[in-house]
Order: sequence, then C-alpha cells, then structure tokens
Amino acid sequence: MIVVKIGGSILSDSLHTSIFDDLVALLHNEKIIIVHGGGKQVTSVANRLGVKQQFIVSPGGIKSRYTDRDTVEAYTMVMSGQVNKSIVTKLLKQGINAVGIAGIDGGLLRAERKKKLLIINDKGRKMSIDGGYTGKINHVNNSLIDVLLDKDFVPVISPIALGEEFEYLNVDGDRAAAHIAGNMRADRVIFLTDVAGLLIDGRLIENLTLDEAKMMLPKIGFGMEKKILACTEALELGVGEAIVGNGSRENPISKLLAHENCTVIKAHE
Repeated sequence: MIVVKIGGSILSDSLHTSIFDDLVALLHNEKIIIVHGGGKQVTSVANRLGVKQQFIVSPGGIKSRYTDRDTVEAYTMVMSGQVNKSIVTKLLKQGINAVGIAGIDGGLLRAERKKKLLIINDKGRKMSIDGGYTGKINHVNNSLIDVLLDKDFVPVISPIALGEEFEYLNVDGDRAAAHIAGNMRADRVIFLTDVAGLLIDGRLIENLTLDEAKMMLPKIGFGMEKKILACTEALELGVGEAIVGNGSRENPISKLLAHENCTVIKAHE
C-alpha cells in the first residue's frame, strides 16, 4: 500500500496529467490512498472573499497559516470542495474509481485544538497567541478508508480534522498523510512537491536514516521542513520508507518508487 501526498504547488500546475497516467499503471498492483494540499488555492479564494490571510513562524522555524474562524470556513470550502473535486474529476477521467472525502468524514481524522501557539514575531521575539482553529492529529479512524479500498475505490482525502467539540480544524496535509500512512500500515508514503527533494546548499540529499533526518530538521528552510518532519513521523509510526520528490515530471510516482533523483528516508540503512 502507498500513500501519496500531492502538494498544493503541484495542484496549481494545471493538475499535472502525468501523475494521473502514472496512477492508472500503479493501481494494477498497489492499493493507493491520496492526500492533497491546496494552500495556494485557499489563499487565492480567501483573498477574493476578503478574508485576510496571516502566516506565522514557530520557534522551530516551521511556517504555517494562522487559522481564525473565517479562515477555517474558507479553508474547508476550498480544500474539501474545489480542490478535492478537481482531483477526483481528473482521476475519474482516467478511469480510476476515485472518491473524495474530508478528514471529518466518518471521523477519519480527529484532532486536539491548539489552545495557544508559540510564535516568533516580526521583531524576532517569542510570543504566545490564541491557537485559533488549528489542530494536532491525535486519532485516525481507518474504517471508511478500509471500506473504500475493499471495493477498489481510491480515497482522495482533504486534511480537515474534527475537533473535540466537533469543530472543523486545519491540520497540516503532510502530517495528515504521515498519520494515515502509519495507521494504514502503508509500505511507503510519497510526498510530491515542486523540487527534487531535500536540498542543502544546493545539493540534493538522496538518502537519510530516520535519526539523520531528525538531526537535520533545524537546518531545513521553510516549506521542506514540514515534509521532512512528516517523513520522520511516518517512519516512527511504522511506515517502511518515506520519499520526497518532484511531481512535475513524467511518471513521477514510478520514478520516486525507483528512487530516481529524490530524497529517500528509511528507519535504518
């Protein structure tokens, strides 16, 4: 089984057709679960709706969207509506039995709402702010995914989680993919993005162990740091290997599975 996370940067590239051609071939031999991003699309629609978007940085250097009440409504609308159904439509066109669901459906993703967020302000100082509608995943209920896979459907999941008070919560798509992969005992989790993989000083890091990846996290810049963090979480949850690579090339998933020009992280060498 493979979990594929399609990043928003790839989705904004006219839903790169080769990804879907690749999936057709892979589905003959593999069960596949898709988790998607779509942050750029959320920002675009939110701005058009007059919902101002704010981005924050944690002391660990992780950049994320600040999610107030208006933003979580826009986020849910765009991710579970426009973006999710665009992917489903593309898959159906390729003859793939895709079903779009949100993390709230069937209680798939449950999360604890963050009460406070520690951030670095514009002056470089730490400060605490209200947590808004951001969540940390604490439970995955795979029952709905199991039903869909048993009937040969391909689940396409938007990363909206259900909070303890049944509110919508924004959870990171990469980490959602990691948790789903771990809970489903996936062999691999693949993160499709718009670069070759983890680049340090312009050099592609092709292979890392789990321990090496965790040690490198403080040195990784915005964007990629979440993917590498998600890789480490997936491995700690029992996934065989985590792969990060470019989704904007021909047959990207097959090439990543073959470890061509990408970053591969395993628990051990």
